[in-house]
Amino acid sequence: MAISLFPHNETAYRAVLSLLAETGKACVIHPTGTGKSFIGFKYCEDHPEQSVLWLSPSEYIYKTQCENLRATGAAVPENITYHTYQKLCMMDADELRSLRADAIVLDESHRSAARLWYQSVKTVLEQNPQAKLIGLTATPVRCLDRQLDTCELLFDGNVASQMTLGEAIVRGILGAPTYVTALYSCQKQLERYERRVRAARRRTARERGEDLLDALRRAIDQAEGLDEIFARHIHDRAGKYLVFCSSCEHMREMASLAAEHFGKIDAAPHVYTMYSADPASSKAFQSFKADDSAHLKLLYSVSMLNEGIHVEDVSGVILFRPTVSPIVFKQQIGRALTVGKRDAVIFDIVDNISNLYSIGALEEEMDDAVRFFRESGEGGTVIQEKFRVIDEVRDVKRMFDELERTLTASWDLLCAAARRYAEENGDLLVPSSYVTEEGYHLGEWIVTQRVLHRNGQLSAARTLRLEQLGMDWRGRNERCWEENLKAAERYVAAHGQLDPPGGSELARWVNRMRMRYRMGLLSDEETAALERLGMVWDCAESSWTERLTQMRAYFEEHGDLNIPGTYVTADGSHLGRWYCVMKRQYRDGTLPEDKRRQLEDAGILWSSVHLSKWTKHYQEAKAYFAAHGDLEVPQGFVTDDGFKLAAWVSEQRQKRAKGKLTPEQIKLLEEIGCRWDAVDARWERGYQALLAYRERFGTANVPFNYVSDDGYKLGQWLTVQRKNARKGTLDKQKQARLERLGLEWNVFQKKWQTGYEHAAAFQKENGHLNVKHQYVSEDGYKLGVWISTQRERYRDGKLGEDERRALEAIGMKWRGEYHSEGRGEQRVQVGA
Repeated sequence: MAISLFPHNETAYRAVLSLLAETGKACVIHPTGTGKSFIGFKYCEDHPEQSVLWLSPSEYIYKTQCENLRATGAAVPENITYHTYQKLCMMDADELRSLRADAIVLDESHRSAARLWYQSVKTVLEQNPQAKLIGLTATPVRCLDRQLDTCELLFDGNVASQMTLGEAIVRGILGAPTYVTALYSCQKQLERYERRVRAARRRTARERGEDLLDALRRAIDQAEGLDEIFARHIHDRAGKYLVFCSSCEHMREMASLAAEHFGKIDAAPHVYTMYSADPASSKAFQSFKADDSAHLKLLYSVSMLNEGIHVEDVSGVILFRPTVSPIVFKQQIGRALTVGKRDAVIFDIVDNISNLYSIGALEEEMDDAVRFFRESGEGGTVIQEKFRVIDEVRDVKRMFDELERTLTASWDLLCAAARRYAEENGDLLVPSSYVTEEGYHLGEWIVTQRVLHRNGQLSAARTLRLEQLGMDWRGRNERCWEENLKAAERYVAAHGQLDPPGGSELARWVNRMRMRYRMGLLSDEETAALERLGMVWDCAESSWTERLTQMRAYFEEHGDLNIPGTYVTADGSHLGRWYCVMKRQYRDGTLPEDKRRQLEDAGILWSSVHLSKWTKHYQEAKAYFAAHGDLEVPQGFVTDDGFKLAAWVSEQRQKRAKGKLTPEQIKLLEEIGCRWDAVDARWERGYQALLAYRERFGTANVPFNYVSDDGYKLGQWLTVQRKNARKGTLDKQKQARLERLGLEWNVFQKKWQTGYEHAAAFQKENGHLNVKHQYVSEDGYKLGVWISTQRERYRDGKLGEDERRALEAIGMKWRGEYHSEGRGEQRVQVGA
C-alpha cells in the first residue's frame, strides 16, 4: 500500500519537490502531531532508486515513526540508511567518508546544529554535495544557541512549508485541547512568602502580608485536591496519558502517588516509567503503546517524549514539570494533539499558563493566524479561534499575586534607589545580592530589568530612564567576557601571541575559556573571536608539536637522532630531557600510540638493541646480495639460520614508502641493490609463472600447494591475489590481466558447490546424509570428509546462512547420527 498524505502534507510535499529541483534543499516546519515525518517517507518511496540517509536525535523517534507508518498499512521504504546524530559523533573520519547518499533527511533538524553534533553533520553534508537535503522540524530555532536559526544555517532559508502550532489549531488540523490549571503543592511557595513577610522592613508591608498569608492558608485548605480535579476532567477513563516530570527522583515520587491521584478514576491504573539512562525504557514504552486494557494508562517520563516521538491514541498530557521554554512547552502539549483528534485534555499542575513564554505564545500564534486568514479573505479556513481554559486555583493564584505586589516595592521607588546608587558609585553595576538600607533587593531588581529588556518586555520609557542613569544592559558574564577579550587583544598586540604568564588574571581567564570550550559551552562567536587572537585550545598538543619540530630540525642538522639528554635548543628548550622522557614512556608502555607513530615517522630508534637488530638483518641481506648480485629475494625465502629475509626486505620497502627509514638506512640498502619498486617486479614474476602454468595445463586455477619446477610457490602467490581482490586492494589493471587468463576468483564457492551436488546425490539415493567420514563417491570424491567439514563449520559459526539453508533443505541434521569410525572413534547417536 502506497503512503498517503494528509492534504496539508500533500501541499507541503509538492513544495518540497519544487524546492529540491530548484535549490537541492527544503525544510518543512510543521508542529508535532501533523504527520510531517510521512513527508520524508513519501520522498523515499517515490525515489526508490536513491540511497537516503535518515538522521534523527534518537532511535526512539525513528522507530516510533516507522511503527506509525506501518499502522497505516504502508511499508517503510527499503532505501533508507538510519543513524542518530550521536552515532555520527562516534564515527571516525573514514566511517564518515563511507556514508554516501543521494538524499539526506535531517529529522528534528534543529537538533542537528547542536555544538557536539553539528561538525559531524557538516562533514557528511560536505562529502555528499550533490545529495538532496530535506529538513523536518517543529521549530528551526535553537534557544540554547542564542536563537540560532537552523533553517538559515543548514538550508539557506529554503522553507518549503511553515505552520505554527497555533495555526494548525485554527485550521482544524489539530484539535483545540481543554486546558486545566491546578497546583500540585503550594507549601514551598507559601514558606518562601512567610520568610519574606518576616524580613520585610516596612511595617505596613508586614501587617498586610500577614493578613494575606492567613487568607491564603484558608484558601489552600479549601481548594480541591488533584484527585478531585483529575476525576472531574478525565473523561476517557481507559485512556493513555503522558506525565512529564522534571527529574528521575521527581518521576519516581509522582509515579508512587498514582493511586492517590487517580484512584477515583481507576483503583489500579497501569503505570509505566521511562528515562534515557534506563535500559528498560524501550520495553516500557512499547508496553504502554500496546496496552489496550480497560484501565487508565499513565506513562511518566523525564525529557524523553518532548519531541519527535508521537503516540497516536494519547488522550492527554499532565505537566508536573515547570518550563519557561515555549519550544519545550509546545512540544509537551503537542503529544496529545494529532490530526483528527478533538477531545484532548492538558493538565497544567505547575502553573505554566501564567508564564508569558508558554501559553501566551500559543494564544498569540492563534490570534495571528486568525487575523491573517481573515485579512487575506480566507476566513473560511478558520475552524476554531480559542481553546477552553479551566482555572481550578484562580483564587489561590490571585492571592499569591497580591502578596507579591505587597512585598515588592513599586518600579518608581526602586528606580529612585537605583539613581541614589549611581550617584554614590558612579555606575549601575549593582551586585545581584545588594540590598538597600530600606530592605529593597536592588541587585535582583536590576537583573530583572536586564532580562525584561533582553526579552523586549521593558517599555521604551523605562528603558530611557535607566539608560539616563548609566544602565549597562549587558549581564555580568557578558561584561566579563568583553572586558577580558579586550585585555587579551591588548596582550596579543604587545607580545604577538596569547600566552599570558601563569598566575595572572588574564591567564586564569584564558584557562577558563579553554575549559568552557572543551565542555562545549563557548558560542561560535566567542570561539571565533579567541581563535582570531591565536588561541591554542590544547596546550599539551601545541607543546608536543613544537618538540616534534625541534627533533626534526636536530635530525636535519646532525644526520641522526642520537640526542644527548643534556641537549638544549638555541631558544632554550630542553629537547634532550624531553627526548629521554619519550624513550622512557615507550619502554614503560605509557606512550600513546599516535605519538609513538609520529616519533617513528620522524626517524626515532627506540634503543641500541633496536638498531643492532636492524644492522644484524642488514648483514643477512648484504650476504644474499654478495651471493646473487641483487636483492630480488624470492617470496618466502628463509636463510640457513631461519631468518625470513624476503619478508624483512618487503618490510623495508613498506617503511621507506611511509617515510619510516632514516636516510642512512636507505643509503645502505641501495648500496646492496635494493629496488624500491620491486613490488611490481615480484608481481610480474608471479604473473609470468601463471602464464606458463596455463600454457602447460590449460587452466589458470592453480592448486594452493603447487610449486613450479624452479621452486616458485605459484599456488600461494595466487591465493594472495584472490585475497587482495576480495579486499579491494588489487590493482584493477592487474586484476583485468588475471581475468583474461580465465582465473576464477571464488574457487572456494565452486568447490563447495561440487561437494553440495555430491551430498544431494547421496541423499537422493539413500534418503539421509549420515555419511561415514571415510566414505568416497564412485567418482573418487571424498564426500565423508566434506560432510564432516560442514558440520565443523556449523559448530564454529563459520557456515554461511545460505549454505546452512541449502544443506538443511536436503536433510542435513547438525546434531544427528555421526559416523566417525574412520577417525578411530565409537559410532554414537546424539539426540536431535
